[in-house]
Amino acid sequence: MIPYSCGSCPKKQQGVALIMVLLAMALIVMLASGMTQQQSIRVFKAGHYLAQQQGQSIALGAEAFARQILVRDFEEDKEDSLMVDSLDEFWAMNAAILPLDDNGVAEVQIDDLGGRINLNDLVSATGQVDPVTKDRLVRLLIALGITGISVDALVDWIDPNDETVSAYGAEDGQYLMAEPGFRAANQPFVSVSELRLIEGMTEEIYVAMRPHVTTLPVSGIGINVNTATAEVLMSLHEELTTAQAASILERREEEPFENLQDFLALPEFAGLGLKPAGLVLQTRFFEVVSRITYDNRVVNMVSTVFRNQEGNVRTVHRDTGQKNRITKEPYTISEG
Repeated sequence: MIPYSCGSCPKKQQGVALIMVLLAMALIVMLASGMTQQQSIRVFKAGHYLAQQQGQSIALGAEAFARQILVRDFEEDKEDSLMVDSLDEFWAMNAAILPLDDNGVAEVQIDDLGGRINLNDLVSATGQVDPVTKDRLVRLLIALGITGISVDALVDWIDPNDETVSAYGAEDGQYLMAEPGFRAANQPFVSVSELRLIEGMTEEIYVAMRPHVTTLPVSGIGINVNTATAEVLMSLHEELTTAQAASILERREEEPFENLQDFLALPEFAGLGLKPAGLVLQTRFFEVVSRITYDNRVVNMVSTVFRNQEGNVRTVHRDTGQKNRITKEPYTISEG
């Protein structure tokens, strides 16, 4: 028998080996390419996270800067023996612009919350409706021309029970029919943005109400008549007209009220029997609005701060979800 001989076998084996090498190289290139892409994504994420952290740290610094302004304002008022907060003071007039070398800028403004109606004054801790606050909110809605929602719906959102206070209220029965369904809070408002959940609320109504109401964590703080809007002033009495409220604002711009007696003695209130209950001249709660532009990224922070009777200021809440809140004229603060 003649032995079998394959002269082309070595060449075929070499060809198969070459193909295997090429496939292996292609696989290595694909893996390396994928690893490079993943590495690039990780580097981008790390850089983004670092920039965000730096921006938030700067926002906390801007908040601390604003707290110091409020402390200084208290000390100056104490030296002048005139414990009054008004919109002509330094903290209320402008948005401070703080340059950050060549990497960006910090914008910070302080907004007064004392001149607004506290929605959480509507219902006491025992579940009782406060008639004064309710009447003021009713008149505020009238002054704003709002008819789409009822104050009773606000009461039902806060009170601890599941029964509507009237046919104009709203409890779980209404809210569970929404898409998706939800329940009434049955507790005080945590944020003004909760108004968006109220039965009958629209974005137009929400935007109209927002500058005139607040959601403070404590009740009974009162309304600062030196910072209240015209609509909030109109909420103090049903007979106060738009023209009279505008007249009060003009008097206040000339000279803030130094005591409540002067405020109540205004001719606009003559014969109305307006009482001083729930009216004050100082603000305890403020919002510190910060917008940090750093390394081509923007960080927003809105902090609610409380200033006590000794002038100490502490932060009670922070929110990083609000944008476009810087509204006042800019004032650049130099390093010098």
